Amino acid sequence: MKAIVCEAFGPIDDLKCKEIDDPVVKPGHVVVNVEAAGVNFPDGLLVQGLYQMKPPCPFVPGNEVAGVVAEVGEGVKHISVGQRVIALSNLGGFAEKVLVPATHVMPLPDPIDVKEGAALVTAHATAHHALKQRAKIQPGETLVVTGAAGGTGLAAVQIGKEMGARVIAVCSTGEKLALAKEHGADILINYKEKNLKDAIKEATDGKGADVVYECVGGDTFHACSRSMAWEGRLLVVGFAGGEIPQFPVNLSLVKGYSVVGVFWGSFTQHDPKGFAANMQELLTWYVQGKVKVVVDEALPMERATEAMAKVMNREVKGKMVITP
Repeated sequence: MKAIVCEAFGPIDDLKCKEIDDPVVKPGHVVVNVEAAGVNFPDGLLVQGLYQMKPPCPFVPGNEVAGVVAEVGEGVKHISVGQRVIALSNLGGFAEKVLVPATHVMPLPDPIDVKEGAALVTAHATAHHALKQRAKIQPGETLVVTGAAGGTGLAAVQIGKEMGARVIAVCSTGEKLALAKEHGADILINYKEKNLKDAIKEATDGKGADVVYECVGGDTFHACSRSMAWEGRLLVVGFAGGEIPQFPVNLSLVKGYSVVGVFWGSFTQHDPKGFAANMQELLTWYVQGKVKVVVDEALPMERATEAMAKVMNREVKGKMVITP
């Protein structure tokens, strides 16, 4: 089968599209014929050796896919050959076939397009876990979302609104803010035009944010860390801006708020039942039209490096997908 292979940690352009052996099914697993794979910011970090996880090389990146089940291993009862599914693969998704633990494979409802299904798993599930389990956000609270036009930021806007929050979207352009507004944002802040700390203070009548979904890092994080309400929750989701900020812990002490890490991949491993319940809720919302994946572009596998570069350069509105 064809796959995108990382032979050694290095620049994204070093990735190879090549023939490798098909995966072999084993007990408790299924093999999925991949029809679409979501591209995420951590994929680019992973192949450069910059992510928390460093798999042995060579490996195939890609952690979220949608497609059709080709083979079912011994002991698997809830999935059958020929079924449309979405799957969390951890690795191996940028290929024509992938072996996935059956616990991380779910039926894909017929109304959901395969490209949207592939792009639903990581971004929306991260935002859902962050706001539900980590922030425990409550109706009427104010939620600030940075990078609000990216895949996971846009998901946080949608899910925050569904959970009853007042959502402030933070983006770098008017075009991106318009997309966030289209998906439910109540207040828009262009941090290139306004001082972010002052803008959040004004938008919250001086109270500050109850919850911040922070996935940019750098100066954006620093501004948010000074814009928290009493008993607020500052969610550390990622560092799409490139800089991992240093946090002055006295701010948390004086302002009485929590800094909460969000590592969704670890959550899926530590609490598979909670992950499954979250995904069921997400899929229900999706079918009901309450959340929506925005697929900016779908590129063939041969252009996977281009797709990953666009994500890393923050040139994508919504999600990027590759199609074997």
